[in-house]
Amino acid sequence: MAGLLGRRFLCFTGDDYEDLELWYPKLRLIEAGAVFHVAGDQAGKKYHGKHGYPCVSDLAISGLSATDYDGLICAGGWMPDKLRRDPDVLRITREFASQSKLVAAICHGGWIPISAGVYRGVRVTGSPGIRDDLVNAGAVFEDAAVVVDRHFVSSRRPDDLPDFCRTMLSFYGV
Repeated sequence: MAGLLGRRFLCFTGDDYEDLELWYPKLRLIEAGAVFHVAGDQAGKKYHGKHGYPCVSDLAISGLSATDYDGLICAGGWMPDKLRRDPDVLRITREFASQSKLVAAICHGGWIPISAGVYRGVRVTGSPGIRDDLVNAGAVFEDAAVVVDRHFVSSRRPDDLPDFCRTMLSFYGV
C-alpha cells in the first residue's frame, strides 16, 4: 500500500511516552508509504517508553517547521506533560493547526494541543484523566473511540489505536 507516498509526518517523543501510541501510528503510516520522523529535545537521543520500549529521535524539535510536514501525531504517556512546556513544541503545534494540517492526539497527547491553545471550540476526546483539562481549554469533550473535527483527530487510549490510525489514513483518502 502506497497511499501516503510522499506524505510526511512528525511525532514528538521524550521519556515516558506511551509505547503503543507512538509505535503503532509510526509503523502503520510507514506501511502506508509515509515518511515518519520522531523528534525529541535532541537528535539521535534514546528515549524510553512507559513500558521500556526505546525510541531514538530522528531530529531535534528546535528549528522544525510544520511547513515540512503533512501531519502531527501527539502520543500520550507522561511525556506530553513535559513537552508542553517547550516553546518550540507549542509553536510547531500552532503552525500545524493554523495551516489546517492534521493534528492527531491520543490519550494524554492532548496536553500538547491544550497548551498550544488550539483546542478552543474543537470537538475532541482523550484520556478520562485529562477530560477536565480539555474542557477548561475550551474543547468540547466527547467520550468516543475517535473524534474528528476538521483537521483534528483524537482518541482516548491504546485500545482505540485501530480507529485512530484508520481515521488518520482516511483523512488522506487511504
